[in-house]
Amino acid sequence: MVLKDLLEKNRSFRRFYQDVKIPRKELEEIVGLVRWCPSGRNAQPLRYAIIDTEEECARIFPFLAWAGYLTDWVGPEEGERPAAYLVQLLDTRVVESCLCDDGIQVQTIMLGVAEKGYGGCIIKAFKNEMLREVLALPEYMKILYVLALGKPKEQVMIEEMQGEDYKYWRGADGIHHVPKRKEKELIFRAGEK
Repeated sequence: MVLKDLLEKNRSFRRFYQDVKIPRKELEEIVGLVRWCPSGRNAQPLRYAIIDTEEECARIFPFLAWAGYLTDWVGPEEGERPAAYLVQLLDTRVVESCLCDDGIQVQTIMLGVAEKGYGGCIIKAFKNEMLREVLALPEYMKILYVLALGKPKEQVMIEEMQGEDYKYWRGADGIHHVPKRKEKELIFRAGEK
């Protein structure tokens, strides 16, 4: 698969076939991909908690926020929830700031997830203290992101952005629509206003 195809396949999925489990070995392989990522100062301060049992997933779910633009939707229903989570943690004993490592590694993980035929959603909105308690984290571990993973149960359609309306939406048919800018809009030329 060429990179462009993999990027197109890598969407933010929020509904999953909850009963389709991701084997622990595959989750570990996906996390292992970050070994090959660049790291600011080469500090490599990020760690990952793998949450893959039904009980653990159920304990984490209430502390996550889903799809801010879908104001009438509180998240996936039972049966459509993630089969696993990866929680990205910063070990502050190594460094206080990971610079750009977090984004590089999250994208690498999500591409690895897509390559294996799964999907996921990057979650930044969560109840930090409650999640810390559930994960029994030591003080020096800081939660950066939660990656919700599973076999996608929804269709995500990419569309050309109309004007400046970048908000995603879900149609009555359940299809999730995501507007994207045209390629030429991504390039800034010196002297533009």
